[in-house]
Amino acid sequence: MKKLATTFLIGLITTGLANSVHASGEAQKRWERMNQIRIEKFDLVLPEVMRENNVDMWITVNREGFDDPLTEDFGKGYTGTYGYYVFTDRGKDRIERAILGVGTALVEDNGAYDIFGNPGDLKAFVEKRDPQTIALNYARNIGAADGLSYTSYQKLSEELGSTFTERFVSAEKLASDFRSRRVATEIAAFAHAGEMSRNIAERAFSNEVITPGRTTLANVAWWMREQQFENNLGTSFGMPSVYITGPDGFVALSNNHVIQRGDFLAIDWGVGYLNFFTDIKRHAYVLREGETHLPESIQKAFDNGRAVRDILKNNIRAGRTAAETYDDLVGKINAAGFRYMEEFNQPTEDPDNIDVIIGSHSVGNLGHGIGPSIAWFNPERMSYMLQPTNLLSIELFAYTAIPEWGGKKLRIPLEDDAIITHRGIEWLYPVNQKVLLIR
Repeated sequence: MKKLATTFLIGLITTGLANSVHASGEAQKRWERMNQIRIEKFDLVLPEVMRENNVDMWITVNREGFDDPLTEDFGKGYTGTYGYYVFTDRGKDRIERAILGVGTALVEDNGAYDIFGNPGDLKAFVEKRDPQTIALNYARNIGAADGLSYTSYQKLSEELGSTFTERFVSAEKLASDFRSRRVATEIAAFAHAGEMSRNIAERAFSNEVITPGRTTLANVAWWMREQQFENNLGTSFGMPSVYITGPDGFVALSNNHVIQRGDFLAIDWGVGYLNFFTDIKRHAYVLREGETHLPESIQKAFDNGRAVRDILKNNIRAGRTAAETYDDLVGKINAAGFRYMEEFNQPTEDPDNIDVIIGSHSVGNLGHGIGPSIAWFNPERMSYMLQPTNLLSIELFAYTAIPEWGGKKLRIPLEDDAIITHRGIEWLYPVNQKVLLIR
């Protein structure tokens, strides 16, 4: 009897502990936060973007072992053969949300979906609703909107027949709009990711991690990866880019090059938290023996970058295309006494020119997001309209001559993540205001 009572008591305690952990654990907290984001996106953003893009139905296909890039947005679950997320505009405030062939209790109980069924139900489901346009995830320019495989396209065409196949349209712009228009819960989550990104980067560029003459660039990069591992964070771009810039440009990148006094260092990286990925940069200078402050020439170069950043921050607004904004910014940069470059990393040799180029791209669910981008490397998304709640990585490169380098130019890349509001650009965490010093 005593043994039975003891066993019962241990079981009760164990159950209590398990329940306690389950109720307050980080995994559940993250799932609940992501699910709240999903519900609010479906409620508030989905009707708006489907109607703007004249889409009656949006079908996203999953296969076992091959998830669409938008699966995390919609809610992961097990797919045996084929699974479908189907969103239908039936003329009401709420877009009808259905899952056919994607299962788990978490998906079914999360409150985000109205209808659950089997993949074999798809044809009858579509026929009953008779949509005039059916958006599918194929895209020429945006990889994250291009998750539909050729064989899945074939299967949909065969299953739905020619009547509906003729109504297929690309979901490229729809997917971009859905992801890039944010609700409050995901803005808060992304800001949290940004705060973790910058904290790790700034710790990396300190004597906590770096001992001049001993620590390598790879040591710093691996330390940052370890911080991601310890905090259960993903990575935006894989290995952090930790590099030295000298008179002739890049000296080394995340390799076994030993950091020395007098080096000018930079980090370019991002972390993943939930379904959000950041993209930021930080800088540091390794003081020489006897130095106590940043050399004046480097401080001037950094201040030039900050001045350009102020131009960007003060002149990016919702309501214009990214291309219109880009042209306006180029004009204002030149008017402020800088020289805008036509090609990346092609500064002039004239020491009086402070050469500048900007690449303020979309950010959010990827380090380089899929929304409107004020960046030469996203030409398609230059045509997209900047909207309130869009997330942007405010990125620029300013090149200033350094007398100690014989007039060769130091490239200052600045990058932090921000949100577009009705007031303009607002930062989501403390941005880069100084070159960090390593003693």
